[in-house]
Amino acid sequence: MSSALETLRLLADPTRLRLLRLLDGEELSVAELQEILAMGQSRISSHLSMLRQGGLVTDRKEGKRSYYSLGGELPSPERALVRAACEAASDTTEGKADAQHLRRVLERRSLATERYFNEVAGRLGRNYCPGRSWEAVAHLLFQLVPPLDVADLGAGEGTLSQLIARRARSIVCIDNSARMIEVGTESARQHGLANLTYKRGDIEDVPLPAGSVDLALLSQALHHARRPARAISEAFRILRPGGQVVILDLKEHDFEKARELYADLWLGFTERSLQNFLTDAGFTQIEIRVVARELKEPGFETLLATAVKPAV
Repeated sequence: MSSALETLRLLADPTRLRLLRLLDGEELSVAELQEILAMGQSRISSHLSMLRQGGLVTDRKEGKRSYYSLGGELPSPERALVRAACEAASDTTEGKADAQHLRRVLERRSLATERYFNEVAGRLGRNYCPGRSWEAVAHLLFQLVPPLDVADLGAGEGTLSQLIARRARSIVCIDNSARMIEVGTESARQHGLANLTYKRGDIEDVPLPAGSVDLALLSQALHHARRPARAISEAFRILRPGGQVVILDLKEHDFEKARELYADLWLGFTERSLQNFLTDAGFTQIEIRVVARELKEPGFETLLATAVKPAV
């Protein structure tokens, strides 16, 4: 771990400071950093290597890509130095320009995901979707004990919610695709599901009050989230004390084409990463297991995770 003196030396370089400012709160790939900073890959990689060796940033592999973020285990003195330096540099002309370019990159990420779901709205339930199987859905349904108020986060057309609507007190489907909301709302109307409603919104900023539901579902939604940990924290926020979160998602895999074919941002998750997300959010009674394995290549596996928000 870096000392305060080493941290000051690393912060003294303008390029490294720009990188740290961008990675403070966002996880970015080298290609995205290239675009934001208008610099060559070798230069950026060299500085990232120094920051990683100094303990100021961490990296993770996602298929063939590497993503960088601010070091999560920095000692308080070093973290304070980094925060102070980033804050001081944020008001500069260069800092404001970097922030603007960062917003553009993040907006393009979001638009790419939304574009995919707008295109498949109306046929998602009939097409192949990684990790979606009736075997896995059955395991999820077993978690539901009516009557409950349910939030289906990243619901798409709400196919799953329509299956359980007749057993729940109320269900609200949250999705950021306007077309998905339109299709789902019309389908619920046609099926006479008066207790099923749709709201457009981000699963990382759920448009529901705190403590308003008994069950939060995240079915094949986390791997589309920019910040999965934030989505799980939002699930915790909207749950009543004693409420439960149920997550169905892909186990970590290396099928890189999923990014293009299904607009996936994450290539699944390990049991350990889901455990950490849930623990950090405040959940207890966490259980995670593989509930489905596809025989056809690339052989996706589906994880079921359940956890409880502690009663006050």
